[in-house]
Amino acid sequence: MTDRRVVVLPDKTRLAENVANRFVGRLAQLTQQARPVHVSLTGGSMGSAVLSATAEHGWASNIDWSLVHFWWSDERFVPHDDAERNAGQARAALLDRVGVPAENVHEPAATDDGITLDEAADAYAAELARFGVDGRPWPVFDICFLGVGPDGHIASLFPDRGEVLVTDRAVLAVRESPKPPPERITFTLPVINASADIWMVVAGADKASALGLMLAGAGHPSVPAAGAEGTADTVVFVDEDAAADVPEDLIDPDY
Repeated sequence: MTDRRVVVLPDKTRLAENVANRFVGRLAQLTQQARPVHVSLTGGSMGSAVLSATAEHGWASNIDWSLVHFWWSDERFVPHDDAERNAGQARAALLDRVGVPAENVHEPAATDDGITLDEAADAYAAELARFGVDGRPWPVFDICFLGVGPDGHIASLFPDRGEVLVTDRAVLAVRESPKPPPERITFTLPVINASADIWMVVAGADKASALGLMLAGAGHPSVPAAGAEGTADTVVFVDEDAAADVPEDLIDPDY
């Protein structure tokens, strides 16, 4: 496991711009290796803000987007055109703007695809397995973006629920989610933690308590974000409001 490092930016705008700049730089490096690059996206306002800033970055047109595969650590089981869909937000913010090939966008099924929630979860697991490596039925994500909820949830792994403890499956169907909409599809922690780099992007005073608990070593059953760690790097990018309870010694001013 890696130590988490915390990077603090003054506000949400500069947070999004900073993460986007690092994202473009990392993609430029990775795509130069002429191999498939796998990225797991997150939803929410900051997830979309980072993707929008990426699309507007001056280097974005220099990236070979045909090598980059996009996934989602969770998705809302609603119609494709529902404003709540993480995939729809990502397409509008980045994917459609830079010409990512359709076959590189691995979007979970929606309610209007004519399958059940359980079938959608199984289909997403099967799609992951197509890119499995090292005997595991999922790819290694070069970068996995995560948001953190005020309750400490990541993806659709919520506190004190059974999903956060599952280790023998890649994808789960979530019902009666404590945050609407009630039906969702989510990666399990083993898939998230197989990622090389995990980048959490967290903004707002309402996230400060959860972030403080996560960094203080809370158990992941009650604070799921505490259980997310990449194999190479785990970075928490925050604005000053969210950093209120972050211990000074965990902030890395040089990263």
